[in-house]
Order: sequence, then structure tokens, then C-alpha cells
Amino acid sequence: MFQPGLKGVIAAKSSISYINGAKGQLVYRGFAANEIALRFSFEEAAHLLWYGKLPNDKEREVMENKLKTKRELPIYIQRMIDLLPENIDMMGVIRTAVSALGNSRFSWKPTVDQAIELTAMIPTIIAYRQRKLAGQEPIEPNLYYNHVENYLYMLSGQIPSSIHVKGLETYMILTLEHGMNASTFSARVTASTESDLVSAITSAIGTMKGPLHGGAPSDVTKMLNDIEKKENAERWLKEKLERGERLMGFGHRVYKTKDPRAIALRTKALEIGKDDPWLSLALYVEETAIRLLEEYKPGRKLYTNVEFYAAALMRSLQIEDELFTPTFTAARVVGWSAHVIEQAKHNVLFRPESYYIGDLPKTR
Repeated sequence: MFQPGLKGVIAAKSSISYINGAKGQLVYRGFAANEIALRFSFEEAAHLLWYGKLPNDKEREVMENKLKTKRELPIYIQRMIDLLPENIDMMGVIRTAVSALGNSRFSWKPTVDQAIELTAMIPTIIAYRQRKLAGQEPIEPNLYYNHVENYLYMLSGQIPSSIHVKGLETYMILTLEHGMNASTFSARVTASTESDLVSAITSAIGTMKGPLHGGAPSDVTKMLNDIEKKENAERWLKEKLERGERLMGFGHRVYKTKDPRAIALRTKALEIGKDDPWLSLALYVEETAIRLLEEYKPGRKLYTNVEFYAAALMRSLQIEDELFTPTFTAARVVGWSAHVIEQAKHNVLFRPESYYIGDLPKTR
């Protein structure tokens, strides 16, 4: 049976995550993802996805230490990043640097230790490149800081506040994993050939780079920048809807009710920026947009998705627009690697067929 884009086709069995779009559920290994994001650390959430259970105190300490000790970039990776032209975007840099990490340590079969190493290094790759582009000296990873705290520290050079750390940590936990999305499928297809983990993650990064997958938060920022102030919101949104254009940050291919990730992220964004004019504008636009969407597209059930509040949160944390998708990538590598490890346990090569619609040789 032909299904464009394989829509609705079940390609694998997985115990990593479950999505119920009708009920607005996202489950990580039996736990509600929004509860994990609000109650646990990045390290604990990663342990859950990789090992199938939340860690005890000793296991959490081991996970934290492993992530801390694998952050430093090899000198050859630093030099390679230095040689890349400035017009190569950050996702291209991450893809190139991660690909260059491939060596005998990452041979088949994939392991959690390999996944930890890649997860630890990607934030360092991002921060190293970002500071170099800004004409600033890169900042060495700090072994005293947790994973998310260290990422913010390497970007800014300043000790981040605990509320900012938890805000970004909430976002990164909520984006760790989301079922058989395009980039996860790409990683599993590559892994199914018994290629190494680095190759599978490189495939996923290349897929995430596409604007239909990883670029939505920056589009929300552009929308809010264009609206500029509350009194412009209704007119601007109506013009978009009347032209049949999409409102960025609203609606989701899977969720037909409120995105559970958006609910958790909204809670955290409000804690960070209660008096932030940008957040105040975002709240007003959200309220106005949902009312207008119901008016212009009745019955479509279009609600705020995670990208909308990701944009509001990132702006509050002063993270640049060009780092939205890379930061998403720094989180999603956990889910990708969990899927690759799962694929390897009962591997079957992905080999779909295509339906030929071209010409055939003419018979004489």
C-alpha cells in the first residue's frame, strides 16, 4: 500500500516514548514527560531514556560525572571548526564536527557510553563556534556545573542563575524525545545498516536542519518581532489568516488538543519573566491567536505548541535565534541515541519500496 511520506505506517516497535495526540499525552518510558521536565534534571531524564528507569542517587551521580568528563573537544575538532567559513550555519557546523568524531570508539554496536560522549560534546561544539564568531575566546567546560548549567556558562561566560538553568533544562527535557519523527527515523534507518552511532546521529542532525522539522521557534520570534506590540496583534494575525497563511507556534501534526510540552514550558517561562515585556506580548498574541483560529478555522483544534513558548523562553534567556535549532539538537541527541541503541537490539534493515511511475521500454 502506497502512503506518501509513510504517513501512518508503523515502522518499528519502541518502548522509549508514547504520544497520544487526541489526549495531549507525551510519555517517556511510562512517565508523563511534562512531569519529568518539571521535577527532574536533564541527567535524570537522559538516564530514563537510555536505561529505561529513573536513576537512584548513585546512578545519577555516575551519569552526571560521565557527562562532565566527556565535554572537552579534541584539539583537531577545535581546529576544524576554526577553519570552517563563517557563512556555514550552526547546524552545518554541528553536523561536520559530530561526523569527524567517528572513530573506533563508536563502532557497532552502539552503547550508552557512546551516547553520553556525543551528548556531552554537542553543547561545547555550539558554544565554541558561537563565541569564535563573536570574536570572543571560547570558554572551557566547567566540571562543577551540571549539563545545562555548563551550556549556559560556556555561551555567556557568566554564572547562570538557577531559575534560568531550570528554564532551559525544562525545555531541553521536553525536547529530548518525540517518537518516530523525521530525524529519529533517519537515525534508525542509518543504524539499521549496522553503521556506527556517529553516522546515525549525523543523519539525524542533517534531517533536523530542514526548516520543516527544526526551525519553528525562530519563526515564532520573527512573528512576534513583526507584531511588535499588543495593539498590532489582532490586525496582523487576521491578515495572515485571511491570506490563508499559517500562524507559527500554533497547531501540531500530532497533537489535536493542548501540547503537554507547551503547558509545562509556559509555566516555566512565567516563572522566569513575569514582568518581561516580550513574554507579556507572547501571552497576548497567544490569547488573540487562539480566539481568531477558532473563528477562522472552526473545529480544527489549533492550540499553542511547544515552539511558541520555546521562543518566548529562549528570548528571556537571551539565547540568540540562530541557536534555537542547535539547542533543540543538543537535547534531541538523547532520544536519537536511545532509538539507535533500541534498533540495534533487534535490528532489521529498513528497505521500503517505491512505486514506479516512469516509462517502460517500448516493445517492438
